[in-house]
Amino acid sequence: MSADRQRQTFAIHPYRIFVFLIIAAISVLFMSLTISYGYTRFEKGIDAIPVPPIFLINTLLLVASSFCLVKAKKSYRNDAADPLKTLLLWTILLSFVFMISQIFGWLQLFENNLPVGLNNGVSYLYLISGVHFAHILVGLPFLISFYLGARKSVVEPVSELLYFTDPEKKVKLDLLTIYWHFLDILWIYLVVFFAINSII
Repeated sequence: MSADRQRQTFAIHPYRIFVFLIIAAISVLFMSLTISYGYTRFEKGIDAIPVPPIFLINTLLLVASSFCLVKAKKSYRNDAADPLKTLLLWTILLSFVFMISQIFGWLQLFENNLPVGLNNGVSYLYLISGVHFAHILVGLPFLISFYLGARKSVVEPVSELLYFTDPEKKVKLDLLTIYWHFLDILWIYLVVFFAINSII
């Protein structure tokens, strides 16, 4: 049986199952980390940790990158090659800016005399934001690969037709969008969680 026939026997594409399992695992990981942070802070009476203001800017950057990916997905469905490539590139650039901005956020913590290892609460803040950073980093190669594939394939009418009618490409773009939305929601949750903890 060919690989295409094998994929057709699945009610849900294997890639979807894999990505949703990853999202579920990441959700459990971050839920465990934030609960542990809250427990440690209140159990040991650790002072509130201020959220660096740049974390709020980072939220806007991540949401903007996700918005560009949504528009890219719409361009793919409309067979619009140039907007697709442009929006994918913007998604990548905004994601890189987010990561650079995140590093500045950690530097702000250092400047506020909150270095790594000062106490368990501060360590959790670095750990949780760092693990989220790592998941952005892990997703970027797939995003860059999709962008480079679009640049390589969408060059003339025949290859463009093959590219936009490839169901595998549609699934991959759908899953990239879902993963990026998930990272958005996760980051917003983390910022709100730490903001609430900083005032109670």
